Amino acid sequence: MHCTSRISPRGGGWRWIFYLNVPVGLLAYLMCHALVEDPEYLEVERAKNRNRREPFDMLGLCLLTVTMVCWEVMLSKGQEWDWLGDPFYRVQGLLILFMLGLGGLIYRELRLRNPLVALRTMADRNFGTCCVIIFCAYGVLYANTISLPALLQSLFGYDATTSGLVLSPAGIFAIVMLVVVGALLSRGVDARYLMAGGLLTMALGNYWMALLNLDISPWQVVWPRVVVIAGLSMLFAPLNVAAFIYLPKEIRGAAVGLLALLRNEGGSVGTSVAQIIQQRREQFHTLRLNESLDPLNPPVNSLLARGQAYFLPHNGDAVLSHQMALGVLDQSRAQQASSLAYFDVFSFSAAVGLMLVFFILLMRRSVAEKGAHIGGE
Repeated sequence: MHCTSRISPRGGGWRWIFYLNVPVGLLAYLMCHALVEDPEYLEVERAKNRNRREPFDMLGLCLLTVTMVCWEVMLSKGQEWDWLGDPFYRVQGLLILFMLGLGGLIYRELRLRNPLVALRTMADRNFGTCCVIIFCAYGVLYANTISLPALLQSLFGYDATTSGLVLSPAGIFAIVMLVVVGALLSRGVDARYLMAGGLLTMALGNYWMALLNLDISPWQVVWPRVVVIAGLSMLFAPLNVAAFIYLPKEIRGAAVGLLALLRNEGGSVGTSVAQIIQQRREQFHTLRLNESLDPLNPPVNSLLARGQAYFLPHNGDAVLSHQMALGVLDQSRAQQASSLAYFDVFSFSAAVGLMLVFFILLMRRSVAEKGAHIGGE
């Protein structure tokens, strides 16, 4: 992803982001086909399933489709349509359909022997907790990944290439942390400790970003981002160990599908929530800043007087110079309100990361056996 985002601006436009993924995806497919082998129990189960015909859960697929479509549209359009205040009842209708679809999906999937979505796996304490953590962690990841480039491009004047360069160093540290975490897991370190460390590191990185201001250099953005991504890299491998260690091998495949679904949905929720927080907090900070921008405030009068004195020699019009000084003040207020809103997104992400640490207390001991490949199931 880092490579395609950096090459595309020079290589023919944004479409190359997708074109360049085609050969990479084909190479990954060929390597998996050549090198990855299914465990023995999966081969045995596949042989048994060939002799029996299980009906496909078409109704479950329809309920899942309705639920996910209503969820995604409601998240993406809710802010624009004023949520439950929508006068055309679009959000309300989507919410009703979502609740009916979700309720029907849960009811049906719990009654089937071979369900489309294996909800029974969430009865395992470790797996259910890991589902919550991966959902929220990916929400934090996407909230950070969406908000930071928007901040850099809208308030710092960076173009897409420069924003990508600022975000890219984090990928190097992510690879390093994956190697370190893998080595620690192989030495018998409890996955819960690594998960807690990753969540705390992720929260610290987001809190560091929340303390930034508009007078910073690119490297002052790089290092908080590195801390965030390093924390996430410390989380994912131990989470796979903790999630599947107590599940029977026969249902791990279905559990992987459910975990991947929640991971992707967490990203969608994080993107939408970040945009909602940014827009609403920007309105809040604009109103709060307006409380101090009045004619009785000496710093405001001083700024307007200096602005008018600066513009007057250039245009010779006192009224126009005063209006231009007001425009500068308005622009400064908008920039400060927008920056504070972005920093609130990072503060919220830090709070979520810190809250997730307490969920680890619900989990059982999670130490991978020597030679086991639990995370790869």
